[in-house]
Amino acid sequence: MNIIAVIPARMGSSRFPGKPLADIHGVPMVGHVALRTAMAPAVTETWIATCDEVIMEYAKKAGIKAVMTADTHERCTDRTAEAMLKIEELTGKRVDIVVMVQGDEPMVTPDMIDDAIAPMLADASVNVTNLMADMETAEEFEDSNEVKVVTDLNNDALYFSREAVPSRKKGVTQVPMRKQVCVIPFRRDYLLRFNSLPETPLERIESVDMMRILEHGEKVRMVPFAGRTLSVDTPQDLERARAMMQEDTLRLQYTGE
Repeated sequence: MNIIAVIPARMGSSRFPGKPLADIHGVPMVGHVALRTAMAPAVTETWIATCDEVIMEYAKKAGIKAVMTADTHERCTDRTAEAMLKIEELTGKRVDIVVMVQGDEPMVTPDMIDDAIAPMLADASVNVTNLMADMETAEEFEDSNEVKVVTDLNNDALYFSREAVPSRKKGVTQVPMRKQVCVIPFRRDYLLRFNSLPETPLERIESVDMMRILEHGEKVRMVPFAGRTLSVDTPQDLERARAMMQEDTLRLQYTGE
């Protein structure tokens, strides 16, 4: 199968402008994501998708494949879909699965990519998956930057929210505290179909793309992952990532420190 990874990245983040090129031990954050994603055995090629020339220039210097996309996209899925079609034109190869990896996940690992893809390889009826990880603290559970998810007994998503769900208001303190990790594989045609659907009310309220799928009565298979991960949403998160990656063995493989 032709499985590609696409890393949508733009400089104009409202919460942390310029974060794709924020330095972590001598490598821009988006570079960490691309280099680590490319190590996944299941992935044929890894591409950065951006609307910013400065990110394109970095990718060229670093030898990372990249493609320019429109600067009008509001959702990462739209940028990923445009990039996928352009990559097909450039390579002359039809994509089977595209793995969307957010550019602010500098601690992504090859295992995370392969684990996210595995249900799609095992079951042709699975059109989209997401990684999910347990949160360790109540502070993280309450953080609106973290997208929480609750699932059914088959690990299909029931709901995504920036609120702390499930509720602890009725005195049950030990609840599953799970977050979405933005490693999201789509089957090619399903991504295009997804982007053809209108935005849905709860998608807008929660600001979570995957709600569009649930509101249309379809499924998102969640894949548990037990490793350490960190999404960088703020400068404070960047400092945490630098500290957590200080002795990261995977980073040391490509930075040579």
